Amino acid sequence: MVRAIRVCFFGDSICVGQDVTLHKTWVVRTSRALSEHFAPRGIEIVVSNPSVNGNTTRQALERMAFDVQSRAVDVLIIQFGLNDLNYWDTDRGVPRVTREAFAANLAEMAARGRANGARDVSISTNHPTTRKDARAGLPTSYQADNELYNVAIRDVASATGAGLNDVEAHVFDLTERDAGAIAKLVLADGLHLSEAGHDLYADFMTPRAIAAVNRVLASVR
Repeated sequence: MVRAIRVCFFGDSICVGQDVTLHKTWVVRTSRALSEHFAPRGIEIVVSNPSVNGNTTRQALERMAFDVQSRAVDVLIIQFGLNDLNYWDTDRGVPRVTREAFAANLAEMAARGRANGARDVSISTNHPTTRKDARAGLPTSYQADNELYNVAIRDVASATGAGLNDVEAHVFDLTERDAGAIAKLVLADGLHLSEAGHDLYADFMTPRAIAAVNRVLASVR
């Protein structure tokens, strides 16, 4: 009998599901779908979600030893960026985490995951937001920076050999970049996922999570 396969979603409020009831969030739904998919084969799926609202990659690395490495996960799905790219007034024009540091942090997460047993590591880009207005004293909008950090995510996935879950590209393809369609995927804050946004994520990420588990199963036979 195959041992339990451990899947970990490691991220920020996009994985937590801020301001949406728990059972409608995409990670919970993907977790349920994984169990239902593999149960007929007698395979137990153990899903953890040590994601934290507001976390940057810098903060997440500090807790990765306990939250991820100690759990001996087989599948690691990483998603950060929407806090890293943000600016606080007290930082005086410097993002919470620069793109260069953000990329290095993601690469370290992938390396640490693999070093501690993860056989399948992937990194997700972030969905487009509706925050396109210029910010006082800053050269770019929040959404413009989101797109730049997504480029960094793709580069890290390519450089490290991690899988890429390109949420941004999927949303742009699905909505044809229509502002009204994109707005329906987020809450009034223009950033966090609405129920429709969680529907989209669940539909997009569930088959990818299933495929990741299947790759792990194939590697342990």
